Amino acid sequence: MVRQREFDTDQALEAAMQIFWDKGFEATSLSDLTTAMGIQRPSLYAAFGDKKELFETALRRYTTLHAAQVRSRLQHTSSVKEAFRALFEHIGAEEDVTDARHGCFCINTMVELAPHDPKFAVLTREHQMYLAAIFKETIERGQETGELSNDLDSSALSKSLVVSMIGLTVMMKSEPDRSFVQQSIKVTLSLLEE
Repeated sequence: MVRQREFDTDQALEAAMQIFWDKGFEATSLSDLTTAMGIQRPSLYAAFGDKKELFETALRRYTTLHAAQVRSRLQHTSSVKEAFRALFEHIGAEEDVTDARHGCFCINTMVELAPHDPKFAVLTREHQMYLAAIFKETIERGQETGELSNDLDSSALSKSLVVSMIGLTVMMKSEPDRSFVQQSIKVTLSLLEE
């Protein structure tokens, strides 16, 4: 007879995601994980595999949630320009500075693991491309309604906006000068005006 798990897998995975997000892969110990997740090592291994497998599962959870959050923010308003403005201003907001120090879990992984681990290079690249696809859909929605010019290259613009978003997210980890951030956002959004 198979023993039932005595913990909530989703809650445990959420706790693992948060600790990895806060500390990174290398700095997170198994003790950090078991304490945060409220489980013992055998349960961790049985449910999630080794530390790297758990990290991958946590990263996949994060990218799914992050992409859904970005999509939701962009669909929240009928104006595409306003939707992108709200998204970028949210990323650059002072009140989010505590979360900003964490940055983006995927970007942190891109910096920490992707240069040395092909699997994580692929996973982080897939997330970037998925965000670009969401941005492209949004731009094309603006073109269909006439809000954005049909002369805009939706594919190239979507990729440029992803690069800008990644740069802004990284920059926010260091509590940059507000005028620097606001001017950068303004110039980024001006790409939608061409």
